[in-house]
Order: sequence, then structure tokens, then C-alpha cells
Amino acid sequence: QVQLEESGGGLVQPGGSLRLACVASGGAFANYNWAWFRRAPGKEREFVARINWSGSNSDYADSVKGRFTISKGHAENTMWIQMNSLKLEDTAVYYCAASPLPVGSEWFQYQFWGQGTQVTVSI
Repeated sequence: QVQLEESGGGLVQPGGSLRLACVASGGAFANYNWAWFRRAPGKEREFVARINWSGSNSDYADSVKGRFTISKGHAENTMWIQMNSLKLEDTAVYYCAASPLPVGSEWFQYQFWGQGTQVTVSI
């Protein structure tokens, strides 16, 4: 059974940085495509970033472009997102998602999800 687990969330001041990790277990992930989504209080889940199975292609939401960087670890089951210049509006629960199929930026395209990690940006 495939499971995803996020870590690295926390409380940070505006302008600060956090690095979230997603670790998968229960399968073989060499050909998986990965993404981060987030859900802020009172808002719908939204796409943040995605990266393809080889790490050769990535895509970002306009709201985080230039501030966030998604990457894959050397281990096939690990994926990261580096979040810099954090803003108050980045406060949300961040979710890792994965799929063995070609996917885009729609949440319903992803088969596997983590439980989420809270990121709070506050003065």
C-alpha cells in the first residue's frame, strides 16, 4: 500500500524559508510524478508545484513562481519543496501527491496523497 508522508512544516515569519519533504513507501517510485498542493483556511485546495518522474520538468503556480523550488531527492521515493520569501498568504496545509500516470496540475489527477503538514507564516 502506497503511503506518502510530509514533514518540515512549521511557523515562520514573513520573508523566511521552509523546506518540506515528502517520503513515499509501499511501492516502487522511479516512474512516479509528484506535486504539492495546499489548502488555506476557508479556501479550496490549490496547486502549488509539480515535477515529473525524471526531475527534468517542473511547473509552478504563478503565486509561488520564483520563490518555491520543487526537486526530487537521490532516492526515488523522496521529493522536496524549498519555500523562500514566504508570505502571509502562503499559510496553509501543504499536501504531497503522487501518481504513476502522466498528470498535470489538477488535484483529481493524483492517486496518492499524504496527510499534510501545516505551514504558518505569521509576524
